[in-house]
Amino acid sequence: MEAIAKTKYLKGSPRKARLVIDMIRGANVSHALSILKFTDKRAALPIAKCLNSAIANATFMAEQQNIAIDPDDLWVNLCFIDMGPTKNRRRMRPAPQGRAYREQRHYCHITIQVTSEEKPKSEKELKAEESRAKRIAAKKADAKKDKAQPKKAAEAKKAKVEEVEAKTAEPIVEEVVETPAVVEAAEETPVVEATAAEETVETAAAEEAVETPAAETETSEDADAK
Repeated sequence: MEAIAKTKYLKGSPRKARLVIDMIRGANVSHALSILKFTDKRAALPIAKCLNSAIANATFMAEQQNIAIDPDDLWVNLCFIDMGPTKNRRRMRPAPQGRAYREQRHYCHITIQVTSEEKPKSEKELKAEESRAKRIAAKKADAKKDKAQPKKAAEAKKAKVEEVEAKTAEPIVEEVVETPAVVEAAEETPVVEATAAEETVETAAAEEAVETPAAETETSEDADAK
């Protein structure tokens, strides 16, 4: 939505009025009105009246077209000062070196256009947005790196735990190492068995020897009796 307001035949020099109109070009209407309110220039008041008229024209046109707009969303799209007629006065003003200047009364025309469309971004704003996007991308990359480091550490720790569990799950083969005492006992057992066998043999021989003299004595007694 666009609306235009014009003020014609404003008493004053266009050069002086342009100093005021340049301060509100491209600004929001509320901001522009506050600037004009605190500007100590004679052209500020008529320019503020023209701006209010442009805002009223915009709201009226929106109502006619059944469009809802917020006056605070309007911004000054176009504003300029045109030179008006110069009053032809036959008065003269004395000038240096005997010259005379003609007195003139200057007039100007004010034109202000407001719109509710999206404001195009300037090169400065575009550069600022690009730099901001780069900073945000760099921060995201750093955050991803910071998040990836704990994950890698956790994965490495998990791998170590799995290795330890795999090692503990393997069957443990115990190697039996014979102690010297066991070896000595194993060596002594056959000797003991041999000595026991020798003793049994000796006892058997002694018993036979005892039995044989008794038999001889019996045989000698029988012979004498005969």
